[in-house]
Amino acid sequence: MAGLSDLYQEMVVDHSKRPRNFRKIEDPVRTASGYNPLCGDRVQVFVKLENDRVADVSFQGVGCAISTASASIMTEAVRGKTVVEARTLFERFHELVTCGENAARNGASLGKLAVFSNVSHYPARVKCATLVWHTLRSALEGDEGTVSTEQ
Repeated sequence: MAGLSDLYQEMVVDHSKRPRNFRKIEDPVRTASGYNPLCGDRVQVFVKLENDRVADVSFQGVGCAISTASASIMTEAVRGKTVVEARTLFERFHELVTCGENAARNGASLGKLAVFSNVSHYPARVKCATLVWHTLRSALEGDEGTVSTEQ
């Protein structure tokens, strides 16, 4: 089993210390909030859509290194994607962090998101990594309620 230090690879540390797209989009088309009561992570996702494509996406909130890095890398990964492509990427990322080894073999096609392939070894961290993704999915679906990892 990989060590916990493997989770904090250079990219995760970089994105957690200097998150990309950590801001509120002016006049977002969609927003949603997420909360992980287990560890206290809170996130809000802002999305601008143009012609069913993610024209801009950002987030604000507080969370652990895994949560913040996942949010930062997610915003880079889904920008420019269609809503369907973003949902598909969510499913592939979720499989990566919940199924681990089997999904990790296909992780290279996920680009930077493959850095989270060892998260499946730490079940409590799966919620940290996926909170922002569940929140994005909620925003894309137009559900502006609060997403919780404990529902």
